[in-house]
Amino acid sequence: MSDRPGVAAFDFDGTLVPGDSLPRFLARLHGRSRFAEILTRASPAMLLAYGRSGRDGAKAALLARAVAGLDSGQVNAAGEAFAVDLTKRIRPVMAEWIRWHNRKGHRRVLVSASLAVYLEPFGRLAGFEQVIATRLETGPNGRLTGRMDGANVRSEEKAIRLRQILGPDPAELWAYGNSAGDREMLAMADHPMRVGLGGRGLRRP
Repeated sequence: MSDRPGVAAFDFDGTLVPGDSLPRFLARLHGRSRFAEILTRASPAMLLAYGRSGRDGAKAALLARAVAGLDSGQVNAAGEAFAVDLTKRIRPVMAEWIRWHNRKGHRRVLVSASLAVYLEPFGRLAGFEQVIATRLETGPNGRLTGRMDGANVRSEEKAIRLRQILGPDPAELWAYGNSAGDREMLAMADHPMRVGLGGRGLRRP
């Protein structure tokens, strides 16, 4: 511990909650059978994009087919409702760490490649002061274009965005992650916390 202000940065999928939230959100948005159809049609483009640019490309190909043309207000409303469900899925050990950082007066930041449309309301409900997440582009007609608004918040992009909000003042940083997409964020932390499957690998605070 030091005299520097504390900041705790948490990954979301596989760290705070089990699994991948994006397919679950899209299935909720469209209904399971409709989303299964979308995913089947999108799979060839996703495989091609993955070969060119990895997971970022595959995600962009899926979003182009899953959200293009949807009313942004309806998607936002679906995100608000989904966020309530997500708060019930927080791993107990991670909930304890969130409460510990709260008691210490540390700034709590959610840093995730998942969509801001549901992570921003989740962050408000779960006690995070800031949320860094992937945003969807909205066209002038109020409908989603199917593109991401900015970069996918994964790997180096997580570290870039986190440095931007930390600014020039020194802070003591805790970072929680579970995958290769969190490597750069963990590397910049004073206290890198790797979360194993099911939340294993972390002692309680």
